[in-house]
Amino acid sequence: QYFALQNILNKINQIDENGARGGGLIWHTQGSGKSLTMVMLTKLLKQEISGSRVIVVTDRRDLDSQIHETFLNSEIKASKANSGHDLINKLQSGISVITTLIHKFDTVKNENIVINDKNIFVLVDESHRTQGGDLHKSMKKAFPHGCYLGFTGTPLLAKQKRDGTLKKFGGLIHKYTLEQAVRDKAVLPLLYEGRAVEQWISDKQGLDKRFELISRNLSSEQKEDLKQKWARFQKIASSERRLEMIALDINEHFKNNVKGTGFKAIFATQSKYEAIKYHEFFKKYAEIKTAFIISAPGIPEGNDDDDYDEDSKQYVSNAWNKIIKEYGSEDAYLNTTLDEFVDGDEIEVLIVVDKLLTGFDAPRAAILYVDKILKEHNLLQAIARVNRLYDGKEAGFIIDYRGLLGNLDSALSSYAALAGFDEDDIIGTIIDIRQEIARVKTFYSYLEDLFKPIKNKSDMEEYQVYLGNEKLRKEFYELLSGFARALKLSLSSDKYEEVISQDEINLYKNKMRFFSELRIAIKTRYHEQVDFGKYEKEMQKLLDTFISANEVNQLTKLINIFDNAFDKELEGVTGNNAKADTILSATAKTITENWEKNPAFYDNLSKKIEDILIAYQEGRMSDEEKLKHAHDVRTILTAKKMDTEQTYPNELNHSSCAKALFDNLSDMQITGLPQEEFIHVILQIDSLFKRVAKKPDWQHNVDIHKQLEQEIDDIFYTIEQKFKLTIPCITNTISRIHSIGINNYAS
Repeated sequence: QYFALQNILNKINQIDENGARGGGLIWHTQGSGKSLTMVMLTKLLKQEISGSRVIVVTDRRDLDSQIHETFLNSEIKASKANSGHDLINKLQSGISVITTLIHKFDTVKNENIVINDKNIFVLVDESHRTQGGDLHKSMKKAFPHGCYLGFTGTPLLAKQKRDGTLKKFGGLIHKYTLEQAVRDKAVLPLLYEGRAVEQWISDKQGLDKRFELISRNLSSEQKEDLKQKWARFQKIASSERRLEMIALDINEHFKNNVKGTGFKAIFATQSKYEAIKYHEFFKKYAEIKTAFIISAPGIPEGNDDDDYDEDSKQYVSNAWNKIIKEYGSEDAYLNTTLDEFVDGDEIEVLIVVDKLLTGFDAPRAAILYVDKILKEHNLLQAIARVNRLYDGKEAGFIIDYRGLLGNLDSALSSYAALAGFDEDDIIGTIIDIRQEIARVKTFYSYLEDLFKPIKNKSDMEEYQVYLGNEKLRKEFYELLSGFARALKLSLSSDKYEEVISQDEINLYKNKMRFFSELRIAIKTRYHEQVDFGKYEKEMQKLLDTFISANEVNQLTKLINIFDNAFDKELEGVTGNNAKADTILSATAKTITENWEKNPAFYDNLSKKIEDILIAYQEGRMSDEEKLKHAHDVRTILTAKKMDTEQTYPNELNHSSCAKALFDNLSDMQITGLPQEEFIHVILQIDSLFKRVAKKPDWQHNVDIHKQLEQEIDDIFYTIEQKFKLTIPCITNTISRIHSIGINNYAS
């Protein structure tokens, strides 16, 4: 974006003999921040060029609204033209930033409005689409001396480079390809898988094989239910049979691989009729929640006018009327559905025809199912719907039921759907899913290397002891996370048998089960938080769907060492050494969380834990002795928590802060200070914190902190004067007291 802006500034400062500024085209791949580049350019133009005006032009209502919202959110006051005449009024009023649809320039042309301003900058979004005919001419007529800057998110066809978009705008100013964006992690890679549905329909053997593929991970009850659905295909007309076959395939794929992970899918269909029909099939299965977005009857979309009879058109019309009756208007239907899909949980798969296949951002969408003929820009725009960044999302998936790219190879330009592009411009656009499936072997080999020192590969205890090293545990978690995601991807694809043998799959499943149980065991033993974070749901989905692992794989929240349930959890741990580690790790975690409340006490407890571990490692302590000492340490900690210790003067038992001050100030070398005076000092300081803690936001108020430190300093000054003492390291002591007081009274 920075370099694009620099190049644009250089270009627009090139002024020809007629005083016109140089324009050009900015090609930044979808998802890389094209709209924000336009926003930043607008800010820059207003700063650099006095009296500049910016007209932002798009070709669709939703894009116009989206970019207008982006400008407003970026604190640029932009005025949106609501009609052709409204655009004329805004142009004549001198408003400096206007967003508009290109179609409104027809009205401007018909009214013969011409603005001869050489400081008008026209930023045209998705400029590859609408700049080849009368609309472009109407816009050029309105601003004959304007500077035209085109923005596109897809590569240019060879013919556009030669005599189309590039020529109209004045040459390429800056390029940022999908390959660059993936490398920079601005967008995600796209994985492609083609599924040959026609073979399933025409060939009974192919149909039976498809059933086996879909049902390979189902229980006997689930498989029986699927057989009943399968039987219906013999009774359905061939065209509908094909649709239901695909619907069932998507239903099983989404249910087994995506449902419950927080991710969603978009399903691109060929026509309004098919979009509605697919939605009805999904409703019948009642396993995933879908909605469809279509244009109103009469507005061309897909191939409705070419292939569908009057009954089909009436079917679409009836569905549309039902929508309008339910929502009240097309806009309400569109906005409600999109809001729920993007941010809610009710809609899991959004079925579309043409709408939303360009310029629509839904970062949670991880899969694009395609049963639609797409080519050139439309194909590239559509597949980019699922490459947006989202927490836990590693790639976008394209599952193609139309054979758009068949058996994908590196020479993308050999496919008719993309044949119009130069291969250099579309390299890296999509990756064959088979390449990613092969990564499961790589991660497995890394895990095997990690555990090379393990002698008995079936001894869970030996693995757990080996992973007592925190650095090794972290490496294990990272490798297991990668292995789990690669295995899940493999098992979700039809192509895994082309890359991995069934024997290997069985081995990986068994290892995944073992490593997963190991992960739970060491999480409990070393009292660690859930380790996979954003990938946890995907991990659990793999275990639930493909591995049939035991319930032990369900990660739960860590149990507090003071909780009664901790003892129950301890009963499930096998072996005295493992039990001792579980207690000591939970104790150490509590020490870390509470250390600032009483450093002296918790440092002493930490030393006890360290001594136990060293003695055990050196062979001076048996498993039984280690467990006994671990219980002793826990007893000390519990006594502190329950205030049952008898080690403090009675005057201090009312306050945890007072007792912590007693522990931490006892080492102060105040020769000659009587015990009763020492207790009196502690009570004064405790009373001071108790009073200050009643003030709002006292923990973060710098003035209150300074006042606290001054009053503590005054207390010590009085003591020094009264008893003729010198308190060593007074600044450090006050700082320690300050921290103890805040941490005790803040909790």
